Amino acid sequence: MDQLSLVIILLAALFVPLAMARFKITFLPTAVVEIIVGVILGPSLFNWIDSSPTLDILQNVGVIFLLFLSGMEIDFSLFKRRPTKLSPLEEKGKQQQPKYSVLKVAVLSYLSIVIMSIMMGYGLKAVGLFADVWLAAILFMTISLGIVIASLKEQELLSKPFGQAILLIAALGEVVPMVGLTFYASAYSPSSKSLWLILLILVAAALLFWRFKAFFKIFDTINKSTTQLDVRLAFFMIVTLVTVAETVGAEGILGAFLAGIVIKLLEPHEETKVRLDSIGYGFFIPIFFIMSGVNLNLRQLVANPHTLLMIPVIFIGYLLAKILIYFVLRKRFKRSNAIAGTAMSATTITVVLAALQVAQHLHRITNQQSGAFLLAAVITCIIGPLIFNKLYSAEAEDLKKTTVHFIGTNLTTVPVAQQLAKGWYDVTMYTNNQHNYRAFNSEVSIELLDNMEPGFMVNNGVFDADIVVLGQVNSKKNYELAKIAKKYGVRRVIVRFEDRNILNEKQEELERLGVELYNTPDVNISMLRALIEAPSTMKLMTSTESSVYEVALRNHRYADIQVRNLPFIDKITVTQIYRDKRFIRPTGGTPLKINDRIIFTSSKQEAPAVRKELGKLN
Repeated sequence: MDQLSLVIILLAALFVPLAMARFKITFLPTAVVEIIVGVILGPSLFNWIDSSPTLDILQNVGVIFLLFLSGMEIDFSLFKRRPTKLSPLEEKGKQQQPKYSVLKVAVLSYLSIVIMSIMMGYGLKAVGLFADVWLAAILFMTISLGIVIASLKEQELLSKPFGQAILLIAALGEVVPMVGLTFYASAYSPSSKSLWLILLILVAAALLFWRFKAFFKIFDTINKSTTQLDVRLAFFMIVTLVTVAETVGAEGILGAFLAGIVIKLLEPHEETKVRLDSIGYGFFIPIFFIMSGVNLNLRQLVANPHTLLMIPVIFIGYLLAKILIYFVLRKRFKRSNAIAGTAMSATTITVVLAALQVAQHLHRITNQQSGAFLLAAVITCIIGPLIFNKLYSAEAEDLKKTTVHFIGTNLTTVPVAQQLAKGWYDVTMYTNNQHNYRAFNSEVSIELLDNMEPGFMVNNGVFDADIVVLGQVNSKKNYELAKIAKKYGVRRVIVRFEDRNILNEKQEELERLGVELYNTPDVNISMLRALIEAPSTMKLMTSTESSVYEVALRNHRYADIQVRNLPFIDKITVTQIYRDKRFIRPTGGTPLKINDRIIFTSSKQEAPAVRKELGKLN
């Protein structure tokens, strides 16, 4: 019977994503659908699946792997402090930034969640529905990081301030409850040891990180096809830290969570993350979610009036615990997005499942009470994403284009500025030549400067841009301004050098500063050579229908996808891939990697959509 139940579970795990794709069910997370399917297949309805020791083991492995992957999802760069020494441009930008930073918004938001969750715990005890205040508080302060990340990816918000704020709140909503659950389990477990022994888990995690911190550099030199050393390391981390956790009287899920954090800090390759996701979400985790639904006996819940009353009360508790987030988010974001962010932060499932499993092991909660908390959590995962997708709209700061300032107006720079102004760039040109100003002012936005002295230009915001192009003929002046611009903090400075003597003398210094150089003879030589070797190149470069484009691959959806399998490959031609400081001539079977710079040709109508899709930060 064990084998038959497992076959049914695996068939359901295979069927769920296929059915969701077939019927275009995008408003529900896969985990929630799998729990619902488990309810249908379990004793609540068809009773086709029975619990067994084998399924219990697989379910426990599933929750351990889920918490491990949850630890790997935490983006620790969000917690990094900004450098104390800022460039003048960064200082100027800092003064124009909102009063409340993303980090401040997230910390204040989660602090409000902690306070409200404790109040909700006492509230349940006061009305006689649930007596364990601290377990209730832990459950109320959880947030489902996986569901939040999926929704933010869908809206392409992971790189935006609003998305980062919600992501950081969700990260805290997994880390803090996990720590709280550890102390809770240690306090109430009959086999618990001294609380200070829990610190041994952190010591073990730190030692493992120190021992393997250079692993992925060595990993590149080893044959990986038959050894899969990165996966072996991950399982070693999981088993070691789970064993240490259980030895000192803590819960194994804390060890799994820390194992995920350690692997994340080791900075694994994208292929490693894909393989671990495949093992977890391909086998163990669906079993855990489906079995959670199987163990949720709705017949018993409905038959008990006390438990039936708990479900809507707990659901309201999940919402009220997050309600103060709205007022914090309003300090920085608009009203509709504050509501959307609050609704998304109310979604919870992952840590709730883990906490309920721990509480049941400790006999601190009944099956009916556990079912009420779980069912209410499932409802939050249905309602939250729906409200978020309905109400979210782009913030004004997210719509800002890349700012490009051209210094020098001539027949070389003006046509480029005209073409850029039609796309993703906010272009302004500057000149102190009145003749050129009168000649080109009707063609593109130009500001006439009294002089080109660095101090005057800084004071007038000429260097307040993402990209500064120094396109004057005077190479000596371009050299001086390039150094000033980089010192001021301009991210990209592109400089024209027509004087070979100055270029040869200053090239090494400028390249060390990160200045990008070009000159007309080299451009002409390259173009003529390309025209001789590939006659169609000039037609392509000057065509009004198609052109050459470049984009950095940020969209994880296309990581490890072969070029021939890109869904829009019929609309583009990939000519070069720049990876690890070298060019790769791609074939149809060449797999793409995150951070590849893809050079492709396409029509000017198709190119924007392709660049946007490949460049999504998700």
